[in-house]
Amino acid sequence: MADSIISRAATMEIPINSNGDTGALPEDDSLEQAAQIQWSLAEKDLQQVMVSGPNLNETSIVSGGYGGTAEGIIPTSSIKDLRMKSRGFSIPPSQSAASRIASQSEDFPGSNMHHSNSSSQMMTAEEATRGVAVEKFDIVKKWGINTYKCTKQMISERFGRGARTVDLELEAQIDVLRDTKSKYENVLRLARALTTHFYNMVQTQHALGDTFAELSQKSPELQDEFGYNAETQKLLCKNGETLLGAVNFFVSSINTLVNKTMEDTLMTIKMYENARLEFDAYRADLEELNMGPRDTTTLVRIDTAQQQFHIHKEKYERLRSDVTIKLKFLEENKVKVMHKQLLLFHNAISAYFAGNQQQLELTLKQFNVKLKPPGADKPSWLEEQ
Repeated sequence: MADSIISRAATMEIPINSNGDTGALPEDDSLEQAAQIQWSLAEKDLQQVMVSGPNLNETSIVSGGYGGTAEGIIPTSSIKDLRMKSRGFSIPPSQSAASRIASQSEDFPGSNMHHSNSSSQMMTAEEATRGVAVEKFDIVKKWGINTYKCTKQMISERFGRGARTVDLELEAQIDVLRDTKSKYENVLRLARALTTHFYNMVQTQHALGDTFAELSQKSPELQDEFGYNAETQKLLCKNGETLLGAVNFFVSSINTLVNKTMEDTLMTIKMYENARLEFDAYRADLEELNMGPRDTTTLVRIDTAQQQFHIHKEKYERLRSDVTIKLKFLEENKVKVMHKQLLLFHNAISAYFAGNQQQLELTLKQFNVKLKPPGADKPSWLEEQ
């Protein structure tokens, strides 16, 4: 009968006191005291009722029915011990309340897992930051070593002490290209000046034609003379705009050739010259190490120097091949472009000053030069707002 009462009481939830308040989880000292309470579980003397408290891990013990006063709150594990006592079993002394509390804390490892996850995340972030810092340091270190070697090689070449790798044929082509670019830049500067001056002249002729036309209306005695001059200036203005279109096309083509095509080739040449300097610097470093003593440390440095030497040698040879190819294509492109532009410039200038309007228009059609309509360069009223 005691077993049936205990089993039913373990599944019930009854208020602890007459006010209807539920019990609270006791402190560690209370748990120790509750675990040491002696209960008399004889069937005829059983007056206490054990009920489940508000938490799953505690049970309230009341006396005198549901409206009695609470005698104490003990963990559920202690209830199991009391049940074993009521059946005549003994409890091992090693299973104290403190050990049971420790075992219960092991059943809820969430807090420990949270701390371990946080610490592992912090360690991962620190390792990533450290890895980035080490990588940046290695980059700066390599750049510093390379800059030192190249500067040393450059100074040695300036004072005539260092050996310099020279490709005579390629160097001659590079010098010709630089001289050609300088002369073409001068042509481009003069052509732009001609365009500016000629544009101002055309604008002046246009204004002069309008003035003559206005005076022909206001001067009846000179109406014919002013009219002839107005028509002449308007015709010259029209032919001037046609010639101006041809000259602008000439300037645009020369500008593309000089500032894009030639400049791209010169950028490749600059990369080639830097690669040549690096190649000579690492070659001189390797030669210096080979002439020194041969110990374990020196052999390791020689192997590293040989690897760097071969890397820069391959880079130098690759860029030298690129420069050779670009110079060849640049020469072919230059001849093709300049042949067309010089012919256009000659025919347009000749037709304009010969007064041959039809030949001038035919020249522009021959070279696919499209003239902009008058006022095309001016912004619209919407863009001016």
